[in-house]
Amino acid sequence: MHEPLSRSVSEPSAPTGRALIWAASLGLAAVVLWQMLFKAGAVAVGFENWRPVLYAFLLWAVAVGAAQVLIRGERGKHALFVLPAVAFTVAMVIFPTFFGLYLAFTNWNLSSFTGPQFNGLDNLRSLMADAYFWNALLNMAYYVLFVLVQYAIAFGLALLLNAEIRARKFFRVAFLLPFMLSPVAVSWMIGKSLMEYRFGPAATLARHLGWENPAFFTTPWIARLSIVAMDAWVWIPFIMILLLAGLQAMPKEVTEAAKVDGANTWQSFWQITFPLMLPVSVTAIVLKIIFQLKLADIVINVTAGGPGGATDTVSSFIFREYRDRSNVGYGTMLAEFYLVLIIIFVTLLLKFVSRFMQRTN
Repeated sequence: MHEPLSRSVSEPSAPTGRALIWAASLGLAAVVLWQMLFKAGAVAVGFENWRPVLYAFLLWAVAVGAAQVLIRGERGKHALFVLPAVAFTVAMVIFPTFFGLYLAFTNWNLSSFTGPQFNGLDNLRSLMADAYFWNALLNMAYYVLFVLVQYAIAFGLALLLNAEIRARKFFRVAFLLPFMLSPVAVSWMIGKSLMEYRFGPAATLARHLGWENPAFFTTPWIARLSIVAMDAWVWIPFIMILLLAGLQAMPKEVTEAAKVDGANTWQSFWQITFPLMLPVSVTAIVLKIIFQLKLADIVINVTAGGPGGATDTVSSFIFREYRDRSNVGYGTMLAEFYLVLIIIFVTLLLKFVSRFMQRTN
């Protein structure tokens, strides 16, 4: 009879495994920190390139794998299959984040030949005094608020497509077409063509309706609304398809019972459909807010942040800091600062959503 492999591990092995993890982690951290100090000019001795850091990382991964076997026995061998994914995450996500944090405190312009030079808190002071960055952050608040408008339109379309109307399947496919296009393609097709102020069809129609100078991207508020309209055209189908799936999964017996009790269409929607759709609605809104925080491509291609930064998003502003000014150090400080703001905002948003859902339940 086959006996299961023992999952136990001897007592001396577990402390040895933990000591191995600590030693490997401290060694990797020491190599990375020393190399960062050397590149910043804080120490005189270091490595010519970052290759030793890669070797230290590979040794750390091997040490962690061996330590898992020492600590957890047979289950540690099973954990070795997860180790490549963990190493990939560390190499592609965690290390670039900390390396970006290092660059955020350097003065590094690609047009210079000196490379990154440590400059302390100078980039952070420049960020605090940068009116264009805070303007872009304020614009992001406007764009995020417009997600609620997109949600309302998407809910109406979802209700329409869930009803018994003619050519319902055709309209479902037609309304999904914008979501299949790249935002870059949408920005050129609509922003640069349809909304072109001289010969674009939208501008021509606006002239016929009495707008003498239909320039969609010269007045700040009109430019913002135009960006919001293009973004909505792309993303409303995404919200709509989530809400439509929720409507189709909702039991029809509930709405039929409401009709029998004499509830009209509005009462049935507000007292039955909308409360039952709250989980799907909240999920759709949170996902769209997360996507909205990354809005950049339409702004970059259509207005480049103009007029005067009126349509700028934080992402488009950071992009121009890299592309136009080649200022890697300051651009990285902007990106790291924005990342911290996003983490705080999304954490608070999820807590608020969790409490709201608990109250409604």
